[in-house]
Amino acid sequence: MIVTRYHDISCGHRIVGHPGKCRLIHGHNYRIHFHCEGDIAHLGMVVDFGVIKATMCEWLEKNWDHKLLLWNEDPILDDLKSIVDKYDTMGSVETVSFNPTAENMAQYLLELGPILLPGSVKLKSVLVEETRKCSALAEC
Repeated sequence: MIVTRYHDISCGHRIVGHPGKCRLIHGHNYRIHFHCEGDIAHLGMVVDFGVIKATMCEWLEKNWDHKLLLWNEDPILDDLKSIVDKYDTMGSVETVSFNPTAENMAQYLLELGPILLPGSVKLKSVLVEETRKCSALAEC
């Protein structure tokens, strides 16, 4: 059985090396779907949707929502962080270990699932909708 919960966040990014306008800092209103697999337990559920919210969705809220996601290998990372830090003490730059494409974000979240979710539940796939027309799906 597979159950799904989605969560919406807003964040900015830029794609290092992109030949078009995605190389510029811009943002999206992301919708991220978490597809969890498991056996139906004694209450008739795979997992309480509140557990997905308290783990995966709360992680998104804390780490990516209203942040600027920048790759730790971005050649202008230090300059961007310096500018943002000068005007914002809230820590709105989040450095990630990957170029922040929808594909890489989905894969990262898929790998985060086993760390955050209870052992009886498997994160089967993560769908990152960057826009209503464009999305990336990472699956086990």
